[in-house]
Amino acid sequence: MSKKVQSNDIHKIEEKVKGFNLPLPTIVEGKDTSGKPFREQTVLSYISHFGSSFWLTTPVSLDQELRLIVSLPPKLAPDKNLNLIIKGKTVFIEASKGKSQQQRVSLKFQTKYIIEAEEIEIA
Repeated sequence: MSKKVQSNDIHKIEEKVKGFNLPLPTIVEGKDTSGKPFREQTVLSYISHFGSSFWLTTPVSLDQELRLIVSLPPKLAPDKNLNLIIKGKTVFIEASKGKSQQQRVSLKFQTKYIIEAEEIEIA
C-alpha cells in the first residue's frame, strides 16, 4: 500500500496545535471507498480541537466524511457512560509500514461536538 496524497498536512498542524495522545475506545462510522456504510471499533491515538487521528482496517478516501463516537473516561461522570460525538473529513491517510491492513486516518473536524450520556444503573 502506498501513502496517499493529502489535502492538508495534518502532521504540520499537529506540531502547532496542542493536542492529546489519548488511547480512548472509539467507533468510526461512514462510507468505505466503494460507498458502502461501515462501523468499525478502533482506538483514538490523537485529538485536539482541530482534528484527530486513529487506525482503521476499512479503506476510506480523502475528503470522506466520518463520524466518531469516542468513549470518555468513566471518572468524568461515575453514574453515566459519556460519549463524545463529532464529525470530520479525512485530510490524511497513511498506510501501515508493516504487514497490517490498517491505515492511519486523520480527520479535520467540521462540526461542534456533542457529549451524549448513556444512563447506567448503580447497584
